[in-house]
Amino acid sequence: MAVKFLPSADSAVIVEFGDRIDRAISDQVLGLAARMRAADIAGVVEVVPSFRSLMVQYDPLRTSSAELIGAIQTLLTSKTALDRKRRLWRVPVCYESDFAPDLESVARQAKLALEEVIALHAGTRYHVYMIGFVPGYPYMGDLAEALVLPRRADPRIRVPPGSVAIATTMTAIYPLESPGGWHLIGTTPIRIFDTLASPPALFAPGDAVEFEPVDSATFARIRSATERRDYRPASTELAA
Repeated sequence: MAVKFLPSADSAVIVEFGDRIDRAISDQVLGLAARMRAADIAGVVEVVPSFRSLMVQYDPLRTSSAELIGAIQTLLTSKTALDRKRRLWRVPVCYESDFAPDLESVARQAKLALEEVIALHAGTRYHVYMIGFVPGYPYMGDLAEALVLPRRADPRIRVPPGSVAIATTMTAIYPLESPGGWHLIGTTPIRIFDTLASPPALFAPGDAVEFEPVDSATFARIRSATERRDYRPASTELAA
């Protein structure tokens, strides 16, 4: 599919790379985002990656959509290699019943044992496609095929922060209390959005996440350390 340029109001251009959720498309989106930041194009205010497109917000007093599209087209054909900083995060999750209100329902729908659901979910390395919905909320894929389920028929008004959830081909962590219609299959004791941190969101698009099952005692210990700001999940830098 050819790259499309779509206007968004009077101060943004959307660069659309495809019409589906796909890792290759995500790499193109994130690659352009990295090139845009490195190029420091006059008038560009912010670049916002999504599953299949990049929104480029600009100052209409400093540039125009036509000028911006021309600059983006040049970047799209650039062969210059970029060192994109990506991290692999290892996130503790408690899958015990008190922390996973929908785990039994998911297992029943998937026709799997509870242990099989946990093993499948924790045994996958996930790609952070985008951050959205609420601040710091990571949309991560791709789920094992056996766990792919539609959203809940009855969304919750309040989902506690730290809830680990699945829906369709995605998994996510709720950073703040919010409404939500995903299946809650665990809880992490860490804070993935912190207004006192820099940057506030722990994950960035392009990062990878692996979940590590922990028991309730370990959960309580990590939660206490997190509240004292004495804990940060392990992470390593990934090759570009």
